[in-house]
Amino acid sequence: MAGASLLALLDDIASILDDVALMTKTAAKKTAGVLGDDLALNAQQVSGVVAERELPVVWAVARGSFRNKLILIPAALLISAFAPWLITPLLMLGGAYLCFEGAEKVLHRFLPSPEGHCEKEAAAPCTEAADIAAMEKEKITGAVRTDFVLSAEIIVIALGSIPEGSPFMTRALVICLIGLAMTVGVYGLVAGIVKLDDAGIYLTRNKKASSLGHKFGLLLLGAAPVLMRLLAVAGTIAMFMVGGDILAHGMPFFHYINDSLARLPLGAVLNTLANAALGFLSGAVLACGMQAARRLMAACR
Repeated sequence: MAGASLLALLDDIASILDDVALMTKTAAKKTAGVLGDDLALNAQQVSGVVAERELPVVWAVARGSFRNKLILIPAALLISAFAPWLITPLLMLGGAYLCFEGAEKVLHRFLPSPEGHCEKEAAAPCTEAADIAAMEKEKITGAVRTDFVLSAEIIVIALGSIPEGSPFMTRALVICLIGLAMTVGVYGLVAGIVKLDDAGIYLTRNKKASSLGHKFGLLLLGAAPVLMRLLAVAGTIAMFMVGGDILAHGMPFFHYINDSLARLPLGAVLNTLANAALGFLSGAVLACGMQAARRLMAACR
């Protein structure tokens, strides 16, 4: 009797694990689109750090990402169970923040800050240890904030891919696996990208490397700064694309426009451009409003 009960329990566990594996695969496919945006954004956020501090900064952001998911996963499961109507407004707030942050990056190149710091001064390399530590802390904080919004979108997309009526344990396991896989995947790739130049230096200086290895090292050295500049631009564009997509899904009018564009030739491209335009316009309005508020506060001091 006890043996039969144990076999039944093992069969139930195997069935649950099979369901989890299948649903995780489906959820991974649906969240893969956000992975590219997440990668570009985070590679952009940690760029500009001194070489020996790149991996510690990436690791600090990765720890922050894990903490984000420890907050978001239980919250998403509870909200989806007891207040599913809250998911869209909360996501829209996050989308608006992404658009605002992207617009600030763009406008900062053309508008001086209220404190009067110019772009060249802001971009100047830090030499003092205190300045380097402050710059790292600012980058880590900004990257973790951005990761919070992207993680929330990934979790909601993954949650929406799970069939209704699935057991709570199955839903929780799928979301946890997706969160873990996305965090490890994104920050593993970010760490690899920021250390490309070091790999190039190693290959060019390694006396045991072949001539092909030396040439590949030179290629990496030349490609690394170009790739980082491209990721900086792609990261800002990704903010508008992701934020605009979130806002569009929460607004019936823009959601209708997206559905109409999807039926046209190259509908996916048109949708992406429309979402990016919505994200930029929304972010520009928010950023200009914030700039005006800052100037007013500075004038009142």
